Order: sequence, then C-alpha cells, then structure tokens
Amino acid sequence: MSLDEDRMMEFLERVVTDGGAAMAGMCTALGDRLGVYAAMAGAGPLTSAQLAARTGLQERYLREWLAAQVAGEYVHYDAAADSYLLPDEHAAVLADPSAPTYCGGLFTMLQAVYASEDALMEAFRTGDGVGWGEHGSALFAGAAKFFRPGYAGALVPEWIPAMNGTEAKLAAGAQVADVGCGYGWSTMLMAQAYPASRFHGFDFHAPSIEAARGLAAEQGLADRVEFQVAGAQDFPGGDYDLITFFDCLHDMGDPGGALHHAEQALAEGGSCMIVEPNASADPVANANPVGRALTAASVAICLPSAVAQHGPQTMGNHAGEDAMRHLADDAGLHHWKLAAETPVNRVYATSR
Repeated sequence: MSLDEDRMMEFLERVVTDGGAAMAGMCTALGDRLGVYAAMAGAGPLTSAQLAARTGLQERYLREWLAAQVAGEYVHYDAAADSYLLPDEHAAVLADPSAPTYCGGLFTMLQAVYASEDALMEAFRTGDGVGWGEHGSALFAGAAKFFRPGYAGALVPEWIPAMNGTEAKLAAGAQVADVGCGYGWSTMLMAQAYPASRFHGFDFHAPSIEAARGLAAEQGLADRVEFQVAGAQDFPGGDYDLITFFDCLHDMGDPGGALHHAEQALAEGGSCMIVEPNASADPVANANPVGRALTAASVAICLPSAVAQHGPQTMGNHAGEDAMRHLADDAGLHHWKLAAETPVNRVYATSR
C-alpha cells in the first residue's frame, strides 16, 4: 500500500482535533451546567480567584478548566494580569439561554449520548432499536434546552407568518395540536403569543409530559395549554386548525401513519407545520459543521429511536425534502411548500 504522507498527516491532525473537541465538550458542559459562563458573561477580565468568588466553586478546578477554555479559544487569557475574559460574542453562544445562538443544550445531550454507547453497539449487531426513553434524562432536558432558543427566535416572528393565513386564525382563536412536544417549549411559545387559541401538546414520553405540565404551570399558561401522553398515530381530538411536528417526525417508526392521522384530525382549511433538520439526502451535501452534527445525531438518537418503535419505516434525520413531501402526499396532504429555513431547520407547510 502506497501512502501519501502529507495527506495522511493532514487527516491525522483532523482526527486528533476532533478527539480533542470531543474531550473538550465535557468541559463546555461543565461550564454551562455550573454557571461558569454565565458568571463570566459581561464581567470583564477575571482572575481564577475572582471567578471562584463569583461562582462559589473551587479555584484549583476553575484554573484547570480555564486553561482548557484558553486552549480551545473559548476564553481569552491576559498573561500580564493573569486574567481571563469571555468575549461578548462567545457569551451569546455559551451563557445566555434566551439568545437564539445559545448552544448549551447540545453539550447536555452529549452526556446521554456517550452513556448509550454500549446499547448502540448492541443495536448495530442485532438490528434492534434504542428507544427514546432508554437514554438518560440528560437527553430529554438537553434536547429541550437546545431547541428552545431557535424556536423562540423564529417560531412566532417568522415561521407562523409564513404559513398562509395560520397567524390570523391563531390570533382570532384556534385549536392547535403540537405532536411530539417534548418539554413543550414550542407549545408554550405559541400559547404566549396567541392567548385566544387553545393548545394541546402530545408526546409518548411520560416524563417529558410531566416536565411540560410543570413548566406550563410556572408560566401561568395552564388555562390555555394542556399536555397529554399520546402517540403520533393516535393522539386524541379533531378539528385542529394547526398541527405541528417540531423536529420529531423523523424519529418515528411510522411517520406516514402520523401524517395520515394528522390529516384526519385537521379542521377544514387546517394545515400542518413540519419542522425538520436542515440536512440533505445527499451525504456529500452534509459535509459541513451543521450537517455533520445532524447526521451524527441520527446515528446515536434518531434512527435507533425509530427502529425501537417497530414501525414500517425508519427515515433518519437526513431523509430530505422529497421523502417528506411524498409521505405527506400519500397521507392526503397534497399541498406542500418550504415555508422557512434556518441553518439548523427547514419548515414545511402542508395541507389537504
């Protein structure tokens, strides 16, 4: 075998870089969960002792953590002052859960993903699935934490207005089903914006529904939001003016059945919003940071979850628009359009 030494060394450097990033992800998760980034945000340069005083954490551990942050270029270091600075631009990504750019939830999910490695190895050997509920609780909390900022930044101001008259219905008073709602942030964002409407969140994962109920009560939304354990193929009710699927249709073992049930549950003139990852069915087109993260998540989470449901179809999170459109058409949802797009999501509007 003849090797191009330069190409081999270039690839070796990339693999080592990736390995370092995977290890550093634990440090990022710790900084997020312990509130270190939040303590540094807007504080200007801090010594490790000052940061310990602000956080109540041990200075020696913080000093080691800061060294890793400097190595990863997340934090700037001033050797003369022996101080550390979290730039405002970095704080918008790491320290502010209300910012649409916040990514803390991604690193929370990694805790559960790595803990599932043995189960995934067995799934590769047997063809069995790894159900959503078989992962650790960090996955459910992390997914809610990861998706919430993007939904908060785009759902009400951009996505719903792109849905051909849906915004006016919601403002006047409509019935909405949010299928696969998880912790219910998507449901509650809509409920906050459209108090005349009534919102019903459904998810097959009981712990997520319990969390959603608690959050709705905390936010004073229980008068117009309800959450119920139910599957996508049999959720109750009908005459919904809007049925939504936020980043969940591809996780289902029978996505076509879910859309068929949605078609049956729609009111006359109602529509479905399908929010899916912005990934391509062409593997080469996913050779970018977002595509790489999405396709890796499909290996670890999305495909195993769908397989575990023993349905007729497992899509993965990068099936692409054509596959989704054909599913909708087969379910009786013949009108289809790409309503909106972000670097992470594509938003489809479909109706009879």
